[in-house]
Amino acid sequence: MKLLLIFLLLASFSYGKVFVAKWQEAVTPLMVDYVKRGIEKAEKEGGTLFLLELNTPGGLESSMREVIQEFQRTPLPVVVYVYPPGGRAASAGAIITVSADIAAMAPGTNIGAATPVQMGGEKMDDAMKQKVMQDMLAFVRSIAKEKGRNAEVVEKMVTEAISLTPEEALRERVIDLIATDRQDLLNKLEGRVVKKHGKEITLKTKGVQVVEIGKSLREEFLSVITNPTLAYMLLLIGFYGIFFELYNPGSIIPGVVGVICLLLGLYGLGVIGINWLGLLLILAGILLLVLELITPAFGGLAIAGAIALALGSLVLISPDSPYGDIPKSLIATMVILTVGFFLFAGRLGLKAQRRKKMLGMEELLGEQGEAYTDFVEGKGKVFVHGEIWNAVSDDPIKKGDQVIVEETKGMVLKVRKL
Repeated sequence: MKLLLIFLLLASFSYGKVFVAKWQEAVTPLMVDYVKRGIEKAEKEGGTLFLLELNTPGGLESSMREVIQEFQRTPLPVVVYVYPPGGRAASAGAIITVSADIAAMAPGTNIGAATPVQMGGEKMDDAMKQKVMQDMLAFVRSIAKEKGRNAEVVEKMVTEAISLTPEEALRERVIDLIATDRQDLLNKLEGRVVKKHGKEITLKTKGVQVVEIGKSLREEFLSVITNPTLAYMLLLIGFYGIFFELYNPGSIIPGVVGVICLLLGLYGLGVIGINWLGLLLILAGILLLVLELITPAFGGLAIAGAIALALGSLVLISPDSPYGDIPKSLIATMVILTVGFFLFAGRLGLKAQRRKKMLGMEELLGEQGEAYTDFVEGKGKVFVHGEIWNAVSDDPIKKGDQVIVEETKGMVLKVRKL
C-alpha cells in the first residue's frame, strides 16, 4: 500500500500541472500584466505547460509584442487555444496565436485580419504606412519561421487582412491542431514534442492537474474602468455631482461622489487613450451649459453646449480603439440627459441660492411673535421664530402681546402690536 502511494506521488510530480489563463478582451497592457503574472505563477508552482484560451478582436501592437516576449522568455511550453466556438483571434490576437509553441483552434472560430491600424484617430501618410507594414511583416515572418508555420499565409493576414477557419488554418499550417474543448485539447497534446530554448520537451497532459488563473482584484477593477462606455458615463456623472455641490454648498455627498466618479472616468479614459480634442469639447459643452444658466442667452448657449458635448463624445474614443467605442445611442441619451440636468436641475439650484439670500434677519419680515417683556420707552424683547430678539416699537406693548415684525435694523426688530 505504501509503495502504491509513493508511486502515485511520484507520478503526480512527474506529470506536473497545466496552468490555464483565459482572455476574452482586447490586447492591451492589462493583458500583458495578466499573462506575465500567469506565466510567473506557473513557473513558481511547478507548472509544465501554460495554456492561454484566447478570444479577442485584437488590440495594441506594443502589447502584442510584450505578450509574445513573455512566451519566448519562459522555459515552459506555451499553447494558445482560440476558444470558445464563435470566438476569434483577430489582428494582434492572430499574431499572438501564431507565436505560441502550439497553436490550436476550436470549431467555429476564426483567425486573421492582422493589418496594422493607427490608434488615436490620427492618419498615417503613405511613407509611415509603409514603414509600419514592413516592420510588422518582418516580425511575423520571423515568428512564423521560428515556429515552423506557413510564413506566406501569415503575411497575407497582414497585407490582405485574410481570415481563416480552423480547417483552413490547419491545412495551411498556420495552427497545429483543432480541438472541440479543453479536455479534447489536452488529450491531443499528449506526447507531442516541443522545442524550447534548445531542448525537446515531450508533453504529458493526460490526467494532469489543471490550475485556473483568475484575474486579480486590480485586473478586474481595471477591466471594468477601461470600458469606454462606463468611463464616459463616470466622467459625466462626475460633472453632475460637482455642479450640484457648487450650487448647493454643504451637500457634501454629491460633491464627494462627483469627484470620485470624475477621477475614475478620467483615469479609465487615460488608460484607454483618448482624443484630447474630444475631452476639451466636452468640457466646453459643460461650460456653455453653465453659462446659459447665469446669462440671458435665450437658449443660444445651451444649443452650442449640446453641439459641443455631442461632437466631443463622438470623437472622444477612436473607432479603431482596441477597447471598443461608445455606442452612438448612449451618446445621444447622455447628451439629452446632460442638457436637461444642467438646465432644469441647475435652475432649481439657482433658485435655492436666491432663497438663501433671504435667510437670517430678512426672513423675519412679516412674521408674528409674542412680547417677551413689557416695552419701556419703546424698547423691549420679543419671542419670534423660537428666539428672543431685541425690539423697538411705536406702540405701547405689554408682555404677552402678539406682535408682527415690520422692519429689521441690524440685530434689532421693529414691531407693532398685532
